[in-house]
Amino acid sequence: MADLQVKDGATHEWVSFEDPGEERTWVFDVTFMLSHWGCIFGRGCQGVLTEPAPELVHGCCSYGAHFVDASDRRRVERVAKTLRDDQWQFKKKGQQRGVVKVKKNGEMVTRLVDGACIFLNRPGFEGGAGCALHRAALDRGVPHLELKPDVCWQLPLRRDEQSDGGGHVTSTIREWDRRHWGAGGEEFAWWCTEAPEAFTEGEPVYKTLRDELIALTSPEAYALLADYLEKRVSTNGASRPLPHPAERPVKFVKKKRL
Repeated sequence: MADLQVKDGATHEWVSFEDPGEERTWVFDVTFMLSHWGCIFGRGCQGVLTEPAPELVHGCCSYGAHFVDASDRRRVERVAKTLRDDQWQFKKKGQQRGVVKVKKNGEMVTRLVDGACIFLNRPGFEGGAGCALHRAALDRGVPHLELKPDVCWQLPLRRDEQSDGGGHVTSTIREWDRRHWGAGGEEFAWWCTEAPEAFTEGEPVYKTLRDELIALTSPEAYALLADYLEKRVSTNGASRPLPHPAERPVKFVKKKRL
């Protein structure tokens, strides 16, 4: 079932499917799935501080990563012990103090070092700036989903759950808005799903984030989504999907030969 909804003053298109194997309805944000969003870490990302700070190359790592549960935490702690010096700038500090901090309210987050996540390698590090866990995944040839905290590989996707009390669950897969960060999100000077410069990928989100979407849902649910979207984009303009409010047409200029 397709639907249109107004979110934050902008209309998004949604589609829902009944799960073939369980009492669940999947709801997807078609507008975001067909958008050309892509992570621009180190390539124009302004960060999530109260002022734009691209020179820090923090991305969305300024506040550390919140673990979703104890299993998420233990997995990252195990991976941290396997990182090499050339992969992780703050390995010694991680070994000395641990990589996790438990807040007074019980929240578990990655420890901060010099104003950002302990796993974030800074500009000038010989191994390169960026997430040490992501770097290790690339070196090992494994999906970064296996090594990074859940919230880190999920962004900018979000899964919301609602139960009807009778055993049926509605799972909504949407983009992560600044409001999902809580009150602090409104203080961000910049957020990537609102920034036109982040919507320049050659392929749509449902293709570039295929692994993440499958991990958030299931192979069967993703197949339903992909089949529907493939049909939507191959209708030769009939019933064209709504463009993302932050997305602008990309013009390709043919260079003249000298």
